[in-house]
Amino acid sequence: MRRRAADYRRRVRRRLSIWIWVFLVLFSVAGCVLIFVQHNFQDQDHSQIQNQDQDRQTLLDRNVRNIQVTHNKLNLTKEIGSANSYARQLLEQMTLAKAYVVVAKEHNNLHLAWQLSSKIRNCQSLLSKAAMRADPITQEEAEPLIISLSSLILKSQDAHYDLATTMMTMKSHIQALEARANAATVQSAYFGNLAAESLPKNLHCVNVKLLADWITNTRIKELADENNNSPRLLDNNLYHFCLFSDNLVAVSAVVNSTVSNADHPKQLMFHIVTNDANYAAMQAWFVTNDFKGSMIEIQKVEDFTWLNASYSPAVKKSKKLDFFGYPLEESQDSEIDPRFLNRKYESLLNHLRFYIPEIYPHLEKVVFLDDDVIVQKDLTPLFSLDLHGNVNGAVETCLEAHHRLYKYLNFSNPVLSSKIDPQGCGWAFGLNVFDLVAWRNANVTGMYHYWEEQNADGNLWKLGTLPAGLLAFYGRTEPLDRRWHVLGLGFDVNIDSRMIESAAVVHFNGNMKPWLKIGFGRYKPLWQRYVNRNHPYILACATTG
Repeated sequence: MRRRAADYRRRVRRRLSIWIWVFLVLFSVAGCVLIFVQHNFQDQDHSQIQNQDQDRQTLLDRNVRNIQVTHNKLNLTKEIGSANSYARQLLEQMTLAKAYVVVAKEHNNLHLAWQLSSKIRNCQSLLSKAAMRADPITQEEAEPLIISLSSLILKSQDAHYDLATTMMTMKSHIQALEARANAATVQSAYFGNLAAESLPKNLHCVNVKLLADWITNTRIKELADENNNSPRLLDNNLYHFCLFSDNLVAVSAVVNSTVSNADHPKQLMFHIVTNDANYAAMQAWFVTNDFKGSMIEIQKVEDFTWLNASYSPAVKKSKKLDFFGYPLEESQDSEIDPRFLNRKYESLLNHLRFYIPEIYPHLEKVVFLDDDVIVQKDLTPLFSLDLHGNVNGAVETCLEAHHRLYKYLNFSNPVLSSKIDPQGCGWAFGLNVFDLVAWRNANVTGMYHYWEEQNADGNLWKLGTLPAGLLAFYGRTEPLDRRWHVLGLGFDVNIDSRMIESAAVVHFNGNMKPWLKIGFGRYKPLWQRYVNRNHPYILACATTG
């Protein structure tokens, strides 16, 4: 067979070298590995980014929830004030429903009143739960109650409980509640004053033991007569203090604190007036106890025969009251305000401060002290103060607006408004320097009688002797430095300690007296340090009461 020419022959296929095949396979495998690894890294990066995003989102969600919780925390006062809140809607519905409860009961529709009362209790329960959980009331909670209350209110209106009827009924109830509130206020004031004037049983026990001594020990009576007749009591070169009280332990604390802080206690003279019931106990106490050589005179108000109803308006008024301050049956006066009926304000001992020149006709200057004060510094410099012709030296209390005269007195009365400035400054009893010579010249006691007669019906002032004093000494009072007399320890627990420490006299005016259990514990040590708690009678009576 003839062979083709070289140009027309079929080319022979050459096989690839095995090494080329190996290289190709390795290259393919490496490419696949690289692709797989790269994809893996991308997946890991993506998952990390996703995880980070999820963490951030979780944190944001938590913060949002916290913010929402803080934002949605219920403030019931603000919630009620909001016009769109369900709490306010419920309260308004409850108020209207309560009014219709009253009207329904008056019309003897007890079933309707019971239905309204039941829904009102449900509303109150829902409001209470919302306040406890600190979340606002939701629509699902409020809507059923609002709808049911609205239907009952409409039912009440259909029962002819119209607005006019409701207003008249509520007006009568408001007037009744006001009368009850006024009665409760009077009763509260009366009981508060009664508690302040009461004597604890342990202190009464001391009085009883001293009374027994007075009766059985004649030597005590002899010493008491000697003291009362001592010429030192009339010596105007000595320092004279006067107190009017029926509280033995309180008076003893005042005397003890005064002599303990005096530079020359033997030059101090104390003039004490009490009543017949406490006279013997006071004499026995002050005669048998030493007060650093000071002289103490005890008198009883019943011995002042000149102080009678024909002379003193205060005595005349007290004749209409019994021992407890209530009107006597034969002299009932319907015009007497119930707030007058308090023994503290009507006691003659409380009015003796206006008769000092007549009780002590030979004295020229005295310092008057209340029985609820404690003296912390020497008071003898008060006797050398220049009063500039005035009768009374006292600490003014008008730095506060409520101690202006118009707060004590009724200036709608033309008798007052024509003679007294309502913006005049008030002052305090408790520590007063009285120039008795100027007092007699100005006839201050006569002015006191005049104003007491003008106030016979209680139209000028209501209670106490301070308003009468403000009028009697009007224009005749010399202001003293405030450090002489710090007040309020019987009603204000927040007095600055620096004021108390710098005060010459601290005054427990108010109902929280330091010898009572209701007294403020913060101030009691100021008083207790001047009570002779080691005295046998006080120790023996300590367990009483």
